Amino acid sequence: MIARNALRARARAALCCLLAAASLALVPQGALSQQRQIKIINPYPPGGTADIIIRLLTEQIGRAQGVAFVIENRPGAGTVIGSDLASRAAPDGNTLLINTPALLINAHLRKLNFDSLASFEPICNMAQSPQLLMVNSTSPYKTMADFVAAARARPGELTLASTGPASPSQIGLENLKHASGLDIIYVPFPGNAPTVNALLGGHVTAGIANFADLTGHMQAGKLRALVTLTPSRVATLPGLPTVAEAGFKEFEYLIWFGLVAPAKTPPQTVKQLADWIAAARQAPEVKDKLGIQGLFPATECGADFAALMRHDYGTYGRVIHDAGIKGE
Repeated sequence: MIARNALRARARAALCCLLAAASLALVPQGALSQQRQIKIINPYPPGGTADIIIRLLTEQIGRAQGVAFVIENRPGAGTVIGSDLASRAAPDGNTLLINTPALLINAHLRKLNFDSLASFEPICNMAQSPQLLMVNSTSPYKTMADFVAAARARPGELTLASTGPASPSQIGLENLKHASGLDIIYVPFPGNAPTVNALLGGHVTAGIANFADLTGHMQAGKLRALVTLTPSRVATLPGLPTVAEAGFKEFEYLIWFGLVAPAKTPPQTVKQLADWIAAARQAPEVKDKLGIQGLFPATECGADFAALMRHDYGTYGRVIHDAGIKGE
């Protein structure tokens, strides 16, 4: 009797397994993908540019792929806290990190528990933000040439504000100073908003900030752009020359916002994520919303994005070393 009961129990268990497998096979693939949840660590505070970009893209991917995303803001230590957390996550494609040039700069200024390049698998450069060199509209400087001439005539007097210290803006400025011999005082601020306020108040000679943070003041006639620091002209500002066109390619740089996965994430998983990002950033509604924010879809994914990161890593490292920039 005991043996028969045991046989019946095993038969019932086997039947349950078969029924579960059959019911799973009947679930549409889209419903299965909805069960996947991807966490994206943002090493910046909520509400910033990185948040805007990743939420726009993940909303588009969620609609197209049926995947749920959770954005986890882990700011602190110049993005090191969030980046360190992401570097130690399981390499299964379910934990990702938003990164910017800060990830590469930190490697040259701080002792890290991770490697800024080797600890991550590059997925895609999602969007980029043009940086503009600005002056107050009451400034006598109408062009980059005017600004440079004044700097040469009055060494150590002109001031240039930006987010910092040890920001891409400062590194760009130090590179310019090294290449051209200009003597300009760098004035760091904790963000774009106070940089712009310093410009509006006439407390600094010039400043560098995101295009997105400047457009309203430019339209109101309060600020004047001298050049864009991007490699090519900004589409919505066709009359504004690049800094290279003004004769100072050493000052050229672009802020990008990328997405990476922990090292050893399977290549097929990285490719799937890259395909999703590439499709989402080309969606007209995403491009329109990014454009309103003064942001533009990027083009690099996979190996191209890895090459961009390696290039910038080397460039920032060289300038930091030559200029003697130190971490706080």
